[in-house]
Amino acid sequence: MFYEIRQYLILPGKMEEWLQLMEQEIIPFQVGCGMVITGSFRGEADDSVYVWMRRFESEADRERLYAKVYESETWKNDIGPRVGELIDRDAIQVTRVVPTQLSVAQ
Repeated sequence: MFYEIRQYLILPGKMEEWLQLMEQEIIPFQVGCGMVITGSFRGEADDSVYVWMRRFESEADRERLYAKVYESETWKNDIGPRVGELIDRDAIQVTRVVPTQLSVAQ
């Protein structure tokens, strides 16, 4: 099992719109496709920071879920195009991590 920590740079003045899109559309859609979303965070003092985490059982699981989400007509035609209006896609940071032996995130 591993986690994917994704950090986004939200465009100026777009945080509230981004949170609405994430919480009302993106997260429910991805969860409905089988993704396990383990956290969603905004910067405490920096309104340009958004971080979220997903958990995958294996690389094959991640590939299957990525295809189910990102190759879907819903993502390509509805959700995906709006994402680029709210975040700086070139600044996306993705870090894969595995829980340590004593982590409660096992």
